[in-house]
Amino acid sequence: MIPETVIDVSLEVSAALSEKRPVVALESTLIAHGLPRPVNLETAFELESAVREEGAVPATIGILEGRPIVGLAGAQIELLATRSVGKAGTRDLAPVLGAGGSAATTVSATILLAHRAGITVMATGGLGGVHRGVTQTGDVSADLIQLSRTPVVVVCSGFKSILDLGKSLEYLETLGVPVVGYRTRHLPAFYSRRGASIPARDSTNERNDDLGRSSHDLEHSASSPSEIARIFEHSRRLGLDSALVVANPCPKREALDYRTVEELIRQAEEKAEAEGIRGKALTPFLLERLHESSGGRTLEANRALILSNARLAAQVAGVLSERLQDRGSPPAPEA
Repeated sequence: MIPETVIDVSLEVSAALSEKRPVVALESTLIAHGLPRPVNLETAFELESAVREEGAVPATIGILEGRPIVGLAGAQIELLATRSVGKAGTRDLAPVLGAGGSAATTVSATILLAHRAGITVMATGGLGGVHRGVTQTGDVSADLIQLSRTPVVVVCSGFKSILDLGKSLEYLETLGVPVVGYRTRHLPAFYSRRGASIPARDSTNERNDDLGRSSHDLEHSASSPSEIARIFEHSRRLGLDSALVVANPCPKREALDYRTVEELIRQAEEKAEAEGIRGKALTPFLLERLHESSGGRTLEANRALILSNARLAAQVAGVLSERLQDRGSPPAPEA
């Protein structure tokens, strides 16, 4: 575990961990950058409530005034939701701490801090990944690298729709990170329950390789939280250091048609290119445009899938907790 002087772990989270009760880590970037105000704050509290309803303790993670905090209090969550703060991935942690700054944590930073604190399950909406047009930009999220070296369960709805889903999945395979579909053999497409075959763009467009690769079968699936927990335990017994990514499709009621989402993304990308939006600012810009152009439907889907993932994560954490209490110690790597 990370020394107590480096990060602050709330009393509630610390007590739960010491008593081997289930804890679920939650990222804060979706609060500060992923959802519009005031929906962001409402959703943050709904996520914590959903985790509690499933019998686990929520641990929302963020950085305030140079301190990484595992288990933000309500007032601290409100601060991140209402003030303008940056977002910190793994590479940004030390610089932000050194400057005494505040920031929301991305998936990469969240799972690192969660693991250091002794938390084994994390829930989020969508993972970062390989951006469309990567051959021109080289833009690949640090989430993928951190997933390859952090042994936690990450429950998500696949990668964010604005990314190249095929390349992102291939990248995780190269890194040795298993992706297990929850009651599905198809990679969820974030707002959509699965992708669909879409013809590539005209060959004169240099980005024509970014489409037509959105329907992806998964090698592995699990039908229950217990099965997910069992897979993760085998990973730990083997001494593997990678995360276990659980791909949980968006609930049917709020899910959107994949082709519709793709068209909205195309329009948002053209707008971003025209305005010179890139780098860290690109993802929140695209998400905001999708919300506006879909009449709020992408926002509804986003909230629904995040809550669904939080509940599943809490159920998995509950199973792992029960088994941990039965054994009295974490599963050790086999000789």
